[in-house]
Amino acid sequence: MRRPAFFFALLALLVAAAIFIGIDLNGPRHTDIRAFDPDRVAQLDTEMWRSYYDKKPDVLFVQLAQLLREQFHFPLLRSYLTASRAARAAFVFKNGRTREDYERALPDLTAYYAAIRRVSTTPFDERRAARLELEWWIVHRQRAGHGAGDLERALAAAAAELYQVPPESLSVYGRERTLAMNLRDLKAARGGVTESDWKVIDGLLRHSWRSLHEAVQPAR
Repeated sequence: MRRPAFFFALLALLVAAAIFIGIDLNGPRHTDIRAFDPDRVAQLDTEMWRSYYDKKPDVLFVQLAQLLREQFHFPLLRSYLTASRAARAAFVFKNGRTREDYERALPDLTAYYAAIRRVSTTPFDERRAARLELEWWIVHRQRAGHGAGDLERALAAAAAELYQVPPESLSVYGRERTLAMNLRDLKAARGGVTESDWKVIDGLLRHSWRSLHEAVQPAR
């Protein structure tokens, strides 16, 4: 006599789970992506850099999902689905050697930004955002062939598209982020990045994200 009750309870649980998954992955969600804690985002940014350079894609994936929930206010399952596209793009790029190789990351980057666009109350062009993201990756990878300021401008342009602000308003963001990258690259080339170095990098990233956060707030 208890078996039908068990199956009905199981069925109800499965239906509830299906509804939760459907709403999480596909339900409408609108959020102001300008509202985030810059210090927390900087902390996650530092952690993701370490995972990327230590070749830990599984750890990077989890950190990216956390970032999506904290910076862009994604629901749980959607954060992991979207993080999988960003992590895959990062390691497709990492293994590339030519621009043609690098551009294989574009489909995943575009899907990543399309997911952010669907929740953002600030409209932006997800294809342009993806291309600008890839461009600063390439400028950083090929920095020996670029002039001073190229990486700063590329970083500012990518963030400016996402937040729909003038690129020149993000010059501090671009400069401090570039300094953090240059320090990591220099220390890695000289034998390794120490914990002390990572603390300095984290400080630069905090300054960078704080300046971006201030620049993207609406005028009062």
